[in-house]
Amino acid sequence: MMTAVSSSCPAADLMEAARRLSAELAGLTFSDPVSHVYNPLEYAWSVHAEYLRRYGDGTRRVVFLGMNPGPFGMVQTGVPFGEVGAVRDWLGLAGPVAKPAWENPKRPVEGFACGRSEVSGRRLWGLFSQRFGTAEAFFAGHFVANYCPLAFFDGGRNLTPDKLTAAEAAPLLAACDVHLLRLVDALQPEWLIGIGAWAEQRAQAVIGNRPVRIGRILHPSPASPAANRGWDGAATRQLEALGVW
Repeated sequence: MMTAVSSSCPAADLMEAARRLSAELAGLTFSDPVSHVYNPLEYAWSVHAEYLRRYGDGTRRVVFLGMNPGPFGMVQTGVPFGEVGAVRDWLGLAGPVAKPAWENPKRPVEGFACGRSEVSGRRLWGLFSQRFGTAEAFFAGHFVANYCPLAFFDGGRNLTPDKLTAAEAAPLLAACDVHLLRLVDALQPEWLIGIGAWAEQRAQAVIGNRPVRIGRILHPSPASPAANRGWDGAATRQLEALGVW
């Protein structure tokens, strides 16, 4: 059951924006090589809504922007970069997670019972926990969101939105662009930090004349050799060079 939130607070705006985005994306279809599409805003809504309610309840100086859900992160928990241990133990969030309408047998949704760790999420939330100690201290000035809420699979392989055909990506990007503007308008950040180059590019394409500064940090994916050579130190140096930290 969704928690009631006053319509005057940013968390309520974020929840309404998420519901609108989810509804807009529900009508999209995708062809080969996409075999399955997951929308955690549907089947993991209760946890996602609690994340917004608890941690999106005011303006934020810095918003970190990821690309889309990972198969062992937000796909399982409904939280951006939602590595199970970090979400449960550091963010203090848990709850029921249902199944997508058409589940990929090679990528089952097990919710908080998932035994696989999302490396990107473990690295991201691990850095924040080391630097700020508590989730409350981090979220006092920061927020983490994904540009696109959908996860795409080619059989057992994860497909990122940049791998979609131009024709199928166009309506997806249009809806996600509008949602990003709604998020920025609700949180009023000074900084929008892309987690990886693609997220930064989407921010630059969307933000227009809003008074938001845009930057980028290295993506924490284990597929990145640079990230595997000390991602937390590299990301910290980038944020310090920008003047974010």
